[in-house]
Amino acid sequence: MTHVFHRYPKMTLPVAAAGEGIELIDSKGKRYLDACGGAAVSCLGHGHPRVLAAIHKQVDELAYAHTSFFTTAVAEQLADELSASAPGDLNHVYFLSGGSEAVEAALKLARQYHVENGQKQRRHFIARRQSYHGNTLGALAIGGNAWRREAFLPLLTPSHHVAPCYAYREQLSGESDAQYVQRLADELEAKILELGADEVAAFVAETVVGATAGAVPPVGDYFKKIRAVCDKYGVLLILDEVMSGMGRTGHLYACAEDGIAPDILVIAKGLGAGYQPIGAMIASDRIYNTVVGGSGFFQHGHTYIGHATACAAALAVQQTIREEQLLLNVQARGEQLRARLREVFANYPNVGDVRGRGLFVGVELVAERDSKQPLDPARRTHSRVKSEAMQRGLLVYPMGGTVDGRQGDHILIAPPFISTAADIDAMVERLVPAVDAALA
Repeated sequence: MTHVFHRYPKMTLPVAAAGEGIELIDSKGKRYLDACGGAAVSCLGHGHPRVLAAIHKQVDELAYAHTSFFTTAVAEQLADELSASAPGDLNHVYFLSGGSEAVEAALKLARQYHVENGQKQRRHFIARRQSYHGNTLGALAIGGNAWRREAFLPLLTPSHHVAPCYAYREQLSGESDAQYVQRLADELEAKILELGADEVAAFVAETVVGATAGAVPPVGDYFKKIRAVCDKYGVLLILDEVMSGMGRTGHLYACAEDGIAPDILVIAKGLGAGYQPIGAMIASDRIYNTVVGGSGFFQHGHTYIGHATACAAALAVQQTIREEQLLLNVQARGEQLRARLREVFANYPNVGDVRGRGLFVGVELVAERDSKQPLDPARRTHSRVKSEAMQRGLLVYPMGGTVDGRQGDHILIAPPFISTAADIDAMVERLVPAVDAALA
């Protein structure tokens, strides 16, 4: 009997008892290669001594002080660290306790910016189908994950969605990358004009799509085209890098690879690597200065924002990534992982696509490779893969509804940045029989 209200109450879960490096260990002593970091969270693995020491030191000095009374040295240091490497003029960091909170803050800041700028009519938010931005009501409202949204539709603020940049499924035969990207940019422009060119507040997108569609990267100049459309109509660009940011793609900020900077950027998971709950919203000079020069305050807040212990953990994580040059390892191991997966699944009729950036990799499963026909949703193949992998001591993050919220299965693989070449090989070696068993 448990008194914990688990997210899946009918499931009996093993008890996680310890963590060492890239492994988790349950209460029976079984070891699991953590090839997904939970939900792409544990980028430094488990039990990292530098992060643990930073947490202990901060707790000894000051665990928490409410941000309506004080700032803390560690919060200031972390903000300096993040802004120093952020693209464009993203210089103003607002700390929260996770990704959903950070997205909510970004939506509210976008609205407040327009209000303070004398454009109170800007109220519409546009996002993309098959996206995910969090489980709180505002974040869920703009998200495009049909399954997660369905039960709560009557509670959600109306939002608007356009096509994702999902080349594997939606780029037309004979359509060049440039033509595909232009078509998507034209669709966004048409949606803005349909809603009213001066009534759209922001366009929200994951730089690399995360769990909903499985590490789907943008094509070519997609985000440059999107940035231009947003600028043309005074629409803010909010990029969600909760899952793809903080080094996961091989760049500290995923959008750096695309050569653009958003007006507001949201980060979480890899920011604190799971050692403490933390997320952040980073705003541009223009937005920050408009608020400061107007009302003078952001009309938002939570009890635990800027939590000193969480900031100490995140600062240690980010310093470790920078000083140990782990992004180079992310790039190398990511290339290795995608190459090995394409090699081992080369002749699998049920593996349609291997994609991603850095150590953020998706494997899409299909009923038949040439037609890209999805597997029967009733089979719940993604759930079978998870179960079979756990039996073999491997943790991966599969999900269903990849194509449209109901059909489609994929596996998300997001190992710790400290993974070695041998670790990557071991993960692939355990994944292949798990996929075989799930498809049997």
